[in-house]
Amino acid sequence: MESFVIKTPCSSANIGPGFDVIGLALTVYLELHVTIDRSKTSTEEPLNCRITYEGQGEGTEDISLDPQSNLITRVALYVLRCHDQRAFPVETHVHIKNPIPLGRGLGSSGAAVVAGVMLGKEAGGLKNLDLDRLFDYCLMIERHPDNVGAALFGGFVGTYLMPLNPEDAARIEIPLSEVLPSPAGGVDTGKKPPSPPVGIGHHIKFPWAKEIKAVAIIPDFIVPTASARAVLPEKYPRQDVTFNLQRIALLPVALGQSPPDPELIHLAMQDKIHQPYRQTLIPGLTEVVESMSPKTQPGFLGVCLSGAGPTILALATSNFEEIANKIIATLRQYNEKKDLACEWKILEPAEGTHVVR
Repeated sequence: MESFVIKTPCSSANIGPGFDVIGLALTVYLELHVTIDRSKTSTEEPLNCRITYEGQGEGTEDISLDPQSNLITRVALYVLRCHDQRAFPVETHVHIKNPIPLGRGLGSSGAAVVAGVMLGKEAGGLKNLDLDRLFDYCLMIERHPDNVGAALFGGFVGTYLMPLNPEDAARIEIPLSEVLPSPAGGVDTGKKPPSPPVGIGHHIKFPWAKEIKAVAIIPDFIVPTASARAVLPEKYPRQDVTFNLQRIALLPVALGQSPPDPELIHLAMQDKIHQPYRQTLIPGLTEVVESMSPKTQPGFLGVCLSGAGPTILALATSNFEEIANKIIATLRQYNEKKDLACEWKILEPAEGTHVVR
């Protein structure tokens, strides 16, 4: 019996001005506890895989235990079928432990995609796939490299996509129905899905000052990524683009300096590209961003929306509980539910996806 655990961190994307560019892996881990009995030769399980689950969304329709529908196993099947393996090894059991909140801006779907790609590599014995090549597979499913880049490589990362030739651009995002024809669980066509072009995306790791912690304030409501994208404009004023470019040039340097410079970090985390437009979806967001500063709150460095929200990420060196309580109070003040439930966590940069045997 072969057994291993795949650990993939959650992530916070954008980080102030770094819209669709910068991601931060954080210390909440999705875990896949996998067992495979490769001695067996036949099974009646669909696709040779059984799924069990515990954690966020357990028992809801958001979480499918059908390997033909579950995002993690569908992504793994994509990797397997690109390497002429039509199903999982016989007697594969995947037990998912997921503490990452769903739909809250902490990269739950990005973590699922990354974990699924790694599951495909490990189940298929595909030792030739290094992390850079796995990144290509991730980007065939999820075209926003900041979340998947942070979840795969870990730490504080900048990511970018490479220009593609017209042929590759036409097929860059593979519908998962090509792996399992739509509707999910359809008849296996036997076709081999298109493999990713090599080098779709790249990343660079930035330094992170050891003194800085991330305080994640997680309100009890969901903001679908599609809704958060829909409120953004098609075009931006030149001065707003310049504003973000100036700050994104400062941010990686500011967060890597030890000791941290609070005023510089506070300045570098400001944004005019996505946060102002998402305030209608997250009441109190603007007030949080505008009311807090290092001058008025000891230990505070800067604050931003995490991904598409509604989670808010505050960077700080001390007074974490006081900072979290101030943000929660402001969110409640502007929310229809004055007793809005909010969870908060003190997190640090996490290591990337890895396998424990």
